[in-house]
Amino acid sequence: MSTSKIESIVESITEEVKSKFTRTIGLVGVIIISLSAMLPGIFVTPTFAAEIMGPGIWLAYLFAASVVLPGALSKSELSSGMPSSGGSYVYLERTYGPLIGTISGLGLWASFLLKSAFSLIGFSAYFIVVTTYFDVDMELLTLSMSALVLIVVVNLLGVSKVKAVQAPIVFMTVALLTVICIASLFADGFDASVPINGAINVNGWELAEAAAFVFVAYAGVTKVAAIGGEVKNPEKNLPAGILLSLLIATVLYSVIAFLMMAAIPGGEWWISTDGKVVENPVFVFAETVAGSKFGVVAAALSVLTMISMALAGILASSRFLFAMARDNLLPQALEEVNVKFETPHWPILLTGIAMALAIFFVPLKDVVKLASGFKIMIFMLINSCVIILRRTSKEHDWNPSYNSPMYPYIQLWGIVAGAVLIAFIGNKAFIGAAAAVAAGAATYFLYGRKHATLQTTPVASFRKQFQSPSPTEHERRLTVFHAADMGGKNHLTVREFQNALQALGLSYTSDESRVIFHAADADGNGVIDIDEFFQFIETTSDE
Repeated sequence: MSTSKIESIVESITEEVKSKFTRTIGLVGVIIISLSAMLPGIFVTPTFAAEIMGPGIWLAYLFAASVVLPGALSKSELSSGMPSSGGSYVYLERTYGPLIGTISGLGLWASFLLKSAFSLIGFSAYFIVVTTYFDVDMELLTLSMSALVLIVVVNLLGVSKVKAVQAPIVFMTVALLTVICIASLFADGFDASVPINGAINVNGWELAEAAAFVFVAYAGVTKVAAIGGEVKNPEKNLPAGILLSLLIATVLYSVIAFLMMAAIPGGEWWISTDGKVVENPVFVFAETVAGSKFGVVAAALSVLTMISMALAGILASSRFLFAMARDNLLPQALEEVNVKFETPHWPILLTGIAMALAIFFVPLKDVVKLASGFKIMIFMLINSCVIILRRTSKEHDWNPSYNSPMYPYIQLWGIVAGAVLIAFIGNKAFIGAAAAVAAGAATYFLYGRKHATLQTTPVASFRKQFQSPSPTEHERRLTVFHAADMGGKNHLTVREFQNALQALGLSYTSDESRVIFHAADADGNGVIDIDEFFQFIETTSDE
């Protein structure tokens, strides 16, 4: 075996070892992390949505879920085929290439940390309830910063510590919300016609705008895919966990929104006496149906739940930076893993600092809009990834263990519906997206382009399919490659390459074909893979 071949194998094994975390998370852990990233959305978004469309907001949650579902199905397929840490960034980078990968990676990082910051900003309204009840005076900004330091430390200690903290909080939150919902059915003045009539009388524009706003409440459903490298049996547990957590969240959101509007009297109760939107709707709901003391308990648990969301946010968002560094799109220091705790410490610390800045300078409502807008865009791209990878599956060996049902119609619905929702979010979402694109492009051209290894991407192959003289010719070339590939190795030796040339009607001497073979072997590994083969054929056809 040649020295270069040995070095190539050693390098490949080394990179594989470096890129893997210890797999400690099972199916229950996946569901817990997903729910912890989503559930806090119900503690803030109902009243902001009601400001838009009134008491029929339960319909907005259902509509938003229908737009999230295609992305969840698509991401389930992608995660089963690429179960590594980095989530959406990995899927987009592998499909579209390093430029789009850099833009999406930094944008996703910003979007996740903004949503996490939103939880640390949004819990203040609930914390005021608790401090007022116990007559305690505490600076809210100090509390937020203290909570941020705590969750950064927990993340540095490892995923198992995160799961240990989140599990009881998630179970208590679900139990609390269930108790409140049951109690609301027996509340004085309960009127189910209020949310029903609210949904019937709403117009499509209001529904779309409200659904776009509450989209952020579902954004965390696929967050766990960002730590796919730490999930046991990811091919099964990631898809199952993502879809089950989406189902649980959808039922909870729509039922809570319905019962909240049916049980709380007073017309537009979501607008306070000073004309501002009520920012602690779950407290108001609990206090109305079960009394003030239970309301305080609900407020205290709301604080813990939103801190838990921030905990999951740092966990997921830091992995985007780790994955980008692993692909040489960011400096090497960001892919270093702590020897003792097996966590990417620099990405976690950098994410914590960015969250602190967001808490200081970005208003709550703007955070929601920015996070929702970019997540919708990412979900649209994720849906397109499945279409592209399915169309180029032979060229890029795409064979995931889970396949999205209703392909490609469910993906097309996600793309079209997502575009509609974005149009209703407003200018700030577009400004945020433009800033993310600019930052990502600058990072790529200043650093990533100089260090990343460029490969033929599925989207390039997808494009070539339409550049071929005809579908018949494309299939002929593909058939020739696989016919020449003795043993189905997905690459050609010199002899197999010579046979393929003859089958395509290209007349070369033995020596000429050997020279061509070595020229086409772009990575110098001694064989011609399907990308290199098609590159040679396209070049020959152009000439």
